[in-house]
Amino acid sequence: MLLLPSVLWLSAATLCSFDNPGPATAPQRPDGLVYAWQLGPAAVVQALAVRFPVPPGCRRVAVAAGSWGEWLRWLPLRPVGTKARLFNGQLKDRQDVVAAVVDIDVPPQDLQQCADAVIRLRAEYVFSHNPNQVHFHLTTGYDFWFSDFVAGRTFRVANKEVRPASRPAEAPTHAALARYLVPTFGYAGTLSLSRELRPVPLVQVQPGDVLIHGGAPGHAVLVLDVAENPSSHRKYMLLAQSYMPAQSIHLLRNTDDVRLGAWFEVRFEVEVVRTPEWEFGSDEVKRF
Repeated sequence: MLLLPSVLWLSAATLCSFDNPGPATAPQRPDGLVYAWQLGPAAVVQALAVRFPVPPGCRRVAVAAGSWGEWLRWLPLRPVGTKARLFNGQLKDRQDVVAAVVDIDVPPQDLQQCADAVIRLRAEYVFSHNPNQVHFHLTTGYDFWFSDFVAGRTFRVANKEVRPASRPAEAPTHAALARYLVPTFGYAGTLSLSRELRPVPLVQVQPGDVLIHGGAPGHAVLVLDVAENPSSHRKYMLLAQSYMPAQSIHLLRNTDDVRLGAWFEVRFEVEVVRTPEWEFGSDEVKRF
């Protein structure tokens, strides 16, 4: 059974308010959020929480100060109308599914694909708090730590086996993090990430959770934010993905119910969660 978003009859004025919130309705950005790949301070006007107000009658779910969910809620976005591009600069074929583009680089290699986009954002968040805590499991199960990488301990793959290798030691800078992520993207994926995360019920979905189907093919979509109607208890999600080939990390547009813009209603009673380019089982919601 497919996810069929409920019908919400909204006036044109309400639709406009989804994309252009007035100053009085714009939330205030918390202090202390770090997006280390940016050379200067992020423009608050381009932040996700400002660009995408909640559906009428809803409010954003509570998140802890300094949490992964709060960090995602204030992700910087590129200006309205920015198109999603592939790693080689070409345009993504399906621009109709793109609601906004996250203001983050796409490495020139065809590596930052679906699970890698989740890994990239999670690595950036953890790096902003404690670089020594950045680590991910490879598909083989090998636990690859950034702290080992900068200390000169890495790995090589021979006959599908991961073996220890050495490299020059370096400081734990953001540039070093980018170098660490190249082999991580190459040898981790939806299968390893799905094993690393713990399952949660769809009804409990929170910002920072991941819709993930591990395998070949597999896919992963990150839940950037969640809003809830306190009366009906209906929940709505903002979703982001990269895809194949590697491309801009982008917020998804709800192509099934355009009245919701980029918000997707969470339908607890269905067995499939439908996104524009992939369908997930309702039991494929996982959490770091």
